[in-house]
Amino acid sequence: MEHRTFKRALITGISGSGGSYLADYVVEHHPETEVHGISRWHSTGTNRNLEHLGGRIKVHECDLNDFSSTLRVLKEVKPDVIFHLAAYANVRAAFITPLSVMENNVIGTANLLEAIRAAEIDPVLQICSTSEVYGDVKPEEVPIKEACPMRPMNPYAVSKVAQDLLGFVYFRSYGMKVIRTRMFAYLNPRREDLFATAWAKQVARIEAGLQKELLHGNLKSTRTLIDVRDAMESYWIAAERCEFGEVYNIGGPTVITTGEFLEVLKKLAKVEIPSREDPALLRPADVTLQIPDVTKFTEATGWKPKYRFEESVKHLLEFWRERIAKEGK
Repeated sequence: MEHRTFKRALITGISGSGGSYLADYVVEHHPETEVHGISRWHSTGTNRNLEHLGGRIKVHECDLNDFSSTLRVLKEVKPDVIFHLAAYANVRAAFITPLSVMENNVIGTANLLEAIRAAEIDPVLQICSTSEVYGDVKPEEVPIKEACPMRPMNPYAVSKVAQDLLGFVYFRSYGMKVIRTRMFAYLNPRREDLFATAWAKQVARIEAGLQKELLHGNLKSTRTLIDVRDAMESYWIAAERCEFGEVYNIGGPTVITTGEFLEVLKKLAKVEIPSREDPALLRPADVTLQIPDVTKFTEATGWKPKYRFEESVKHLLEFWRERIAKEGK
């Protein structure tokens, strides 16, 4: 199939950890594409993630829960591709504020879909979902295929199931060019609530003498890991090459338990890293087996990750060593 090309890309949640890395990728590798983003004044993301991009992107003040501001941005930008990354994505916190998560993620997505119709534009819309939708996977269902039943285990996952299915409904009902991707775990230095990032930050703080021990939650969850820079490239590739109405698993080749990952960080640390479990970091219900079958995406696109696991871990640690050093000054 001929690859699609895009003149104007709109990234929802552009100031967040994933959205900012996607903006990095498009600016560097597709300079022919204008990059626009949606961010809101009370966003949990940070404009610090975008400072290095200077004037190469345009960020629009918009809250997806506000239909009028969403419609205004779509009419102004007229994007031919939209990457929908905006979401309240802290899984553990979602147990504390479940209604906020549901309203933000589900209504925000519904508003975006309706605003696309109201603006009378016809963009490719990639809904960036998550492996969390599969939830309580049985051992015989591993590696997880796209047809695996969705058994969400937390409010965030429920909201992502709703996003996923809304996208499918708007494809079937209104012919929208919707592509759904379900991303498995990735290493993302800019997102502090991910276990790997939280631990790397603590390692850097202990090395700097700012903290005595590393606190962790569940160490028995099995994941595959991919570099965030690869993950964001894969989103672009999906928009270019994948079939409308379909859903695709995306994930890395490294299979590891969270406990094994912690040991990798400890071995790379410059000092001894004492650690202990903090009950406050345990979820009421956890997803412990997330190994994807990515055959469908690979066959559709020919795409493979570029970064080796060791490179990604080093990138993660060095990011936080530099951040802690700057904050110390």
